[in-house]
Amino acid sequence: MNGPASSASRARRELTVAVLGSALAGGLALSTAGQGWADVTIVREPPLPPVDAVLTGSDAAPLVAACGLLLLAAAVAVIAVRGAARVLVGGLVALAGGAVVWSTAQAVRGGLSEVSTELPGVGRGGGPVTVDVAAGWPALAVAAGVLAVLVGLLVALRGRSWPGMGRRYERTAPGAPPARQARPATDEDRHQAAWKALDRGEDPTV
Repeated sequence: MNGPASSASRARRELTVAVLGSALAGGLALSTAGQGWADVTIVREPPLPPVDAVLTGSDAAPLVAACGLLLLAAAVAVIAVRGAARVLVGGLVALAGGAVVWSTAQAVRGGLSEVSTELPGVGRGGGPVTVDVAAGWPALAVAAGVLAVLVGLLVALRGRSWPGMGRRYERTAPGAPPARQARPATDEDRHQAAWKALDRGEDPTV
């Protein structure tokens, strides 16, 4: 007898995990994108001083911030849709997570040095460039991407069985008073009904 109730409870828990996971991954991606991923120093010919700058995650890996916004939107969409649409949202979440991991990996494997040549006052003809990567922020971005992939797979594989927005309101709320049952008709009620039938031009004896 506990089977349906247990399945419904598990579905609600999975839905909660998916919504919170997508929101967490999106917020983490956006947060890391705004942080400094690398300190850059460009040596120039004397007497010009070296150029020091900070490359943010948005500079080095623009997809991280864009996918972060998508993941935040997906956290709402998972609740709002059902069926095949929810499976599609799960696929988009997984793809966004993969894009975050790929974009971060590209930045760490040389993209930071490439972007540093586009800093104001440097250009591609500048001197030697030293890039000191702050590994913590890219690592958090990768963690956000991996989390998004897992959440997306969960939504795509299990989302069809989850409740949707408004389903909880289709059932009577706990503690609600039972519907009032009609009382038996009395002689007075039948008498009034007969007069109302006559007023409408109907024969109350039929």
